[in-house]
Amino acid sequence: MSRFKGDLAFSKKTPKTGVLLTNLGTPDAPTAPALRRYLAEFLSDPRVVEISRLIWMVILHGIILRIRPAKSAKLYDSIWTEEGSPLLAITQKQRDAVAAQLHKSYGDDVVVDIAMRYGNPSIPSRLKAMQEQGINNIIVLPLYPQYASPTTGSTFDAIAKEVGTWRWVPSISFISSYHDNPLYIRALRKSIEEHFAEHGKPEKLVFSYHGMPKRFHNLGDPYFDFCHKTTEIVTKRLGLKEDEYILTFQSRFGNAEWLKPYTDETLESLAKAGTKHIAIVSPAFSADCLETLEELEEENREIFEEAGGESYHYIPCLNAREDHIDAIVSLITPYLKNTQ
Repeated sequence: MSRFKGDLAFSKKTPKTGVLLTNLGTPDAPTAPALRRYLAEFLSDPRVVEISRLIWMVILHGIILRIRPAKSAKLYDSIWTEEGSPLLAITQKQRDAVAAQLHKSYGDDVVVDIAMRYGNPSIPSRLKAMQEQGINNIIVLPLYPQYASPTTGSTFDAIAKEVGTWRWVPSISFISSYHDNPLYIRALRKSIEEHFAEHGKPEKLVFSYHGMPKRFHNLGDPYFDFCHKTTEIVTKRLGLKEDEYILTFQSRFGNAEWLKPYTDETLESLAKAGTKHIAIVSPAFSADCLETLEELEEENREIFEEAGGESYHYIPCLNAREDHIDAIVSLITPYLKNTQ
C-alpha cells in the first residue's frame, strides 16, 4: 500500500484554481464536550505552546482539559447565535462575497472555500474536496493580517501535512501576511472613521491585538512588529496624535510574560487616571469571535466602567464589509493571472 494518495482521473479533469480562506477555528457547539475536543486540538499544536511535549501533555490532559472546557463553554454560549458560531458564520459570508466578486471575472474557473485550522470545516477535509474537483492551483489566504507563528505558521504546517500525502502536488500560493496592505488599511481606517462619526471621537483609541508569549517575539516572531506597523499606518491616515491612541495586547493564557502592555490592565489604568471615553478596535481579527464579542465587548467593558470609565465603544471587526472583501480579493488577484 502506497503512502501517497492519488486520483487516477485527476489529470482528465478540467483544471481549476481553488482559493482557501482559513481562520483559527471554533468548537462545533457551546458545550463542554465540544470545547474539550477543540481545545485538545488547539493546545496540542507545538506552534501554540512551545514547551516540552511530555510535560505539556501531562498538564494539558491532566489539568487543563478537565477544567477549562466547562468554563469556555459558558463563554461561547454567551455569544452563540441562531447561525451557530459567529466566527464560522461570518467567514461563510466572507467566502460567499469573495466568490461572487471573483465569479464576475473568472466564472467557474475559480472555486472559493473556507477552512478552520482547528475544528470544522478542517483544512484536510477542504483540501481533499479541492483535490476531488481537479483543482491544480491552490491559493491559501489565512485571515490573520499580521503574521504569527501560532496562527499563520501553524496554518502552513497543516497545509503542508495534508498536501504532503498527495501523489500529485498542486501549485500552491501561500499569503503569509497583509498587515500593511493598502486596501486592508483603508477598510480599517474607514471603519474607525465611521464609528467616530456616529459616536464621537474618543479621548483614547485603543488598538487591542491578540496576545503572544514574549518569548516568541524574542525568538524572532515578527508579529509584534507587524502589529505596530499596522497601527502606525492607520493612525497616520486618521491624523491621530501620539497621545490619542495606544496599542495593547489581549487574551493572555498561563503564567508566562506576554507582549505588553496588556489590554485589561491598560483599560483599568486609563479609567483610574481620568479617561472617560474610549473606543477599542482589534485589527488582528478579520471576523468577530469569542475574543472580541465576549472578551472585548463584555469583560473589558466591565473593567473600564468599574474603574471609573463612562463611555466604552467596541468597533466591530471588518467582517464581511464590502471594503474588506475588496481587500481580500486584492490579495488573491495577483495569483490568478494564469487562470483562464
